[in-house]
Amino acid sequence: MMVPAALLLLGALTAVLAPRLLARADWPDREPVVALWVWQCVVAAVLVCCTLSMTLSAAAAWAAVRGHVFASAPHGVVDAYAPGTGSPWAATTAVTLACGGVWSAAMLVREVVRARTRRRQSRAELRVRAPQLPGEEPGSDRLVVLEGERPDAWWLPGATPRLVVTTAALRRLKGRQLDAVLAHEQGHARARHDWLLHSSAALANGFPQVPVFAAFRDEMHRLVELAADDMASRRHGRLTTALALVELNEDRGVFGPCPTPGAHVPQRVDRLLTPPDRLPAAQRLRLTATAALVPVIPVLVAFVPGLRTLG
Repeated sequence: MMVPAALLLLGALTAVLAPRLLARADWPDREPVVALWVWQCVVAAVLVCCTLSMTLSAAAAWAAVRGHVFASAPHGVVDAYAPGTGSPWAATTAVTLACGGVWSAAMLVREVVRARTRRRQSRAELRVRAPQLPGEEPGSDRLVVLEGERPDAWWLPGATPRLVVTTAALRRLKGRQLDAVLAHEQGHARARHDWLLHSSAALANGFPQVPVFAAFRDEMHRLVELAADDMASRRHGRLTTALALVELNEDRGVFGPCPTPGAHVPQRVDRLLTPPDRLPAAQRLRLTATAALVPVIPVLVAFVPGLRTLG
């Protein structure tokens, strides 16, 4: 039974070639939203390859699974997949991939639990630093101002999402710069970028030896910021958004000669001040449609033997 092996090979090739092709392309920084979609489709294709390979391997190894997988299929289609041949390696492949799936789910659950724990701790700290005043209703304000000497602003997701801004940031942000910061953080919340970050972190932490998952995590952290920058700049202007970024990060050393964890901020500011030309709408549509077809390819490969029989 060669279909599971072909699916694993296809998944491996996708995992190796797709990140390299995307790294060489010059359009992801120009169209971060499209790039986010393409990366999701690439990772989905790899996962679909593994899932289909696991299913067909299990069907080849165990008659009980075969009965469920090919329950309504004609006998000719079942024979085309040669079930029952190569059962030793088929069982090993199925069990290995199933363990990988369970491990992925466990990593995702762990990431979500950790995120919720951090969110509860942040909200508890927020209640201590910004207690409710007499007559103030809980969750009535979406903007919370904290006393602080460090200019900072962040979005606190949850049932009652809030934008938290320090007094130092209010002193620095001028004009519509605060509105730009708010629009940036709202962009993260509306696009549910937190789920992308959780999923990519879960895959990268669960399978650190798989390069595509590490690249997926790194690109998600970078691209979600570019996408949120674009949303803010469309509403409040690129110059205003760039100045807001500078004001919030000027004292953090990110603009100096030595690299820091926030070294991507200068590139974001340069991108806002010298915006790259966007791709034509037709090309964006082609990229989106092509990416959507990538996870479909493993499904077509899996159905090739059956389609040949029916044809």
